[in-house]
Amino acid sequence: MMSAAATVFVYYTTWALLLPFFDSSSPLHAWFPPREWAVRLPAFILVVGLSAIGLFIGTTIVKENRKKARKAKLRAA
Repeated sequence: MMSAAATVFVYYTTWALLLPFFDSSSPLHAWFPPREWAVRLPAFILVVGLSAIGLFIGTTIVKENRKKARKAKLRAA
C-alpha cells in the first residue's frame, strides 16, 4: 500500500506541479491527461468521499433513533 501511495503521489505531483515547466512539445506530456483533470479528479473524489461519510453518519443516526424509539415504546407498553 505504501508503494502504491508513493507512486500515486509522485505521478500526481509531476502532473500537477512539474509538467507546466516543461515545453508543450515535450514527450513527457503524452504520459499525462490534460491539466484541468488535475483539479477535477481530486474534487470529484472529495465530493464522493464526503457524500459516503455523510450517508454513513445519516444511516447510523436513523438506526439509533429507531432503536431508541422501539425501546421507549416497549417501556411504555
